[in-house]
Amino acid sequence: MVKKLVILKDITKTYQTGKVSYQVLKGINLEVEKGEFLAIMGASGSGKTTLLNIIGLLDKPTSGSYILDGEEVSKLSKQELAYIRNRKLGFIFQAFHLIPWATALENVLMPLLYRKEGISKKDEERAKKLLERLGLGDRIKAKPAELSGGQQQRVAIARALIGKPKLLLADEPTGNLDSKSSEEVIKIFRELNQEGITIIMVTHDPEIAKYAKRIKIIKDGNFIEK
Repeated sequence: MVKKLVILKDITKTYQTGKVSYQVLKGINLEVEKGEFLAIMGASGSGKTTLLNIIGLLDKPTSGSYILDGEEVSKLSKQELAYIRNRKLGFIFQAFHLIPWATALENVLMPLLYRKEGISKKDEERAKKLLERLGLGDRIKAKPAELSGGQQQRVAIARALIGKPKLLLADEPTGNLDSKSSEEVIKIFRELNQEGITIIMVTHDPEIAKYAKRIKIIKDGNFIEK
């Protein structure tokens, strides 16, 4: 049984603009065990979002090795990465990325549309239960514009959970929320982690980061010791 869910070895990322190259990540090493709640902190431009995008298979490293759930994924094709991403990962962003014309329930079910199996009655019931658990049982037919920022983020959390991911990735998940909504969302994260879901969260806010079990600080493309 794989105990370490994420293993990054000497991960680099360089972007090329014309003749100019810019190295964003400079040999990142990281291991995350199943059931961890890790916060990655860093200033703007430190490389934390680029790192999260690589962990989330949204971007590829320039060099290095990435083993996810026992499988080397750094050299896989876009189609293979999309397949794994849809089945093993859940994403929560600062901008909620909800579809404006879809209801809360439809937004939660959206990731399952990309699976060939289609959406079953069981899936719909699971989506409704997720929304109920997150305090939105009476808002399943509401469109995003009819929901508060905190409610929209809870819809996004339910959407991230519908595929039963092994790893939940959150990029500044409280960045667009007021302090009360931020606290509610981060408490949901703690509950999910206590139930065994592995979470990696990027944040610049030390008050939010302290809810995690472990904090790593990134600066100028690499981790530094606290």
